[in-house]
Amino acid sequence: MPVLGPQRQLLGPLNSTSPATPRLGLATNQTGPQCLEVSVPEGLFLSLGLVSLVENVLVVAAIIKNRNLHSPMYYFICCLAVSDLLVSVSNVLETAVMLLLEAGALAPRAAVVQQLDDVIDVLICSSMVSSLCFLGAIAVDRYISIFYALRYHSLVTLPRAWRAIAAIWVASVLASTLFIAYYNHAAVLLCLVSFFVAMLALMAVLYVHMLARACQHARGIARLHKRQHSTQQGFGLKGAATLTILLGTFFLFWGPFFLHLSLIVLCPQHPTCGCVFNNFNLFLTLIICNAIVDPLIYAFRSQELRKTLQEV
Repeated sequence: MPVLGPQRQLLGPLNSTSPATPRLGLATNQTGPQCLEVSVPEGLFLSLGLVSLVENVLVVAAIIKNRNLHSPMYYFICCLAVSDLLVSVSNVLETAVMLLLEAGALAPRAAVVQQLDDVIDVLICSSMVSSLCFLGAIAVDRYISIFYALRYHSLVTLPRAWRAIAAIWVASVLASTLFIAYYNHAAVLLCLVSFFVAMLALMAVLYVHMLARACQHARGIARLHKRQHSTQQGFGLKGAATLTILLGTFFLFWGPFFLHLSLIVLCPQHPTCGCVFNNFNLFLTLIICNAIVDPLIYAFRSQELRKTLQEV
């Protein structure tokens, strides 16, 4: 974590282009004048983090308060909010420490900064991995609720949901610890990128299948009311729009970050790839934006949860 400089380096392993790059040093990427580097003001980064913090705290509080929301689906949404909350807290803490160091309010002791660097690296990485896992868990839960509606409550029970939640958290922490410890191995980065691609493929397959089933159901209803064409077309457009929002936001906010990881393996010293590396702060900002958008997609659309939020 640098005391001075524009690049956010607390996630040193993710933003280094060579195993030899010091984790607490400045970025060593040297790029040509044609590179476009998007500067993210610290004030904007802090503001987005605080908005995400408040938003996800409200979601967690509402789910805990309302017993009607104590179901596996809402527990997965609650855990997603906790993961997004940790992403926001970690990045806000990182930014605050960097600003205090730059202002001279904290003594820049290398050993202390290194330990803080490692802890927040693991925290941020584990919260990112758990966020992706819970997004996948929500997709699986919705898939089962549609295709196995009659058996849903016997398949998705609270004990099974709790075991799945515990397994996700434990796996996320272990995977993140290993990643931070062995970040200079290309295989570790490839595993993270493969995990992202697998989650994207899983969500795409499940949501497309659910959309196809919903359209088929809409056609059946339309035949009964003899309004097949207009009803089917309207429902199809609405379903396609929802699917585009779900997968589009996932890819938009997470894709650049994992592209960054891929390029570290594929072309760590190439000038063009260096242009991408210089925008690492922007990629983290997109992840913070994802933590703001997730409650709008998965939580606030519930009337019961909105009612509880008003009470909170």
